[in-house]
Amino acid sequence: MKATRSLVAFVIAAFLIAGIASCNDNAKKLEEKEKELAELRQLAELDKKEMENQYAEFATQYSELKQGIKDDSLVAQLEKEQQRAEQLLQELKRTQASSSAEILRLKKELASVRAILRDYIRQVDSLQQLNIQLVGERDMARAEAERTRAENTNINQQNQALNEKVAIAAQLNATGIHISPLKKTGKATKKSKEVKRFSISFTISRNVTAAAGNRQVFVRLLKPNQQVVSQMGSFSYENRNIGYSAVKTIEYTGQEQHHEVYVNVNEYLSSGKYTAYIFADGQMIGTGSVMLEN
Repeated sequence: MKATRSLVAFVIAAFLIAGIASCNDNAKKLEEKEKELAELRQLAELDKKEMENQYAEFATQYSELKQGIKDDSLVAQLEKEQQRAEQLLQELKRTQASSSAEILRLKKELASVRAILRDYIRQVDSLQQLNIQLVGERDMARAEAERTRAENTNINQQNQALNEKVAIAAQLNATGIHISPLKKTGKATKKSKEVKRFSISFTISRNVTAAAGNRQVFVRLLKPNQQVVSQMGSFSYENRNIGYSAVKTIEYTGQEQHHEVYVNVNEYLSSGKYTAYIFADGQMIGTGSVMLEN
């Protein structure tokens, strides 16, 4: 009878120890998930702040472009686009960083504002170049030394101002992002347990103001729990290192380009929403998502 009581006590103690260990393990996992979510919220806030800065800069550039322009029609168009940039900035400030749909809409609007700004920069620059020519013809009777000095000073100032404006307008933009979950056979599937790799295709938009040359394009694919799928390494974004699932070096020429990268899967995938973020030149240039079933 005494041995039986000892055995029961031992079994109860074993169950208690196992329960405590399980609770500790669950608490550690919960702490890790909360830490990852906190990092993602911080990343979203940084991305939102960057968008706010760009909207504010675009509004300022429209104000600067209006100075010295005598074409009332062009001034009115610039004024309209400046007001639009300021209105979108206010909408962005009122939007929570966690509102992914609204942030995505405002990011698309930002790309539109940037493209329109590039066109106006070209128009204003053409007018400025024409004015330079007219001023040069008017001043031909002046002393050669004075005319040369004035023209060189004017051209240098314009080139510096134009370069500063084009630097913002020259950012790359990824569109048409499509995520295809694939089986081992290469056929498409929506079943999470069948996925052996992801195909992520996208288009880098035409942008003649962007510098040509090699670029590293990083793809960050996140699970429904916001963990990185098949993390290969990390890269610098907003003064911190974040993980990526795939990287591809492209030779950008300024023209529209189509690209595709693959993310191999060697881990458990749950059902839910999988989101891909595309990065280049230290900027997030596009995003897309796909849903997986059980």
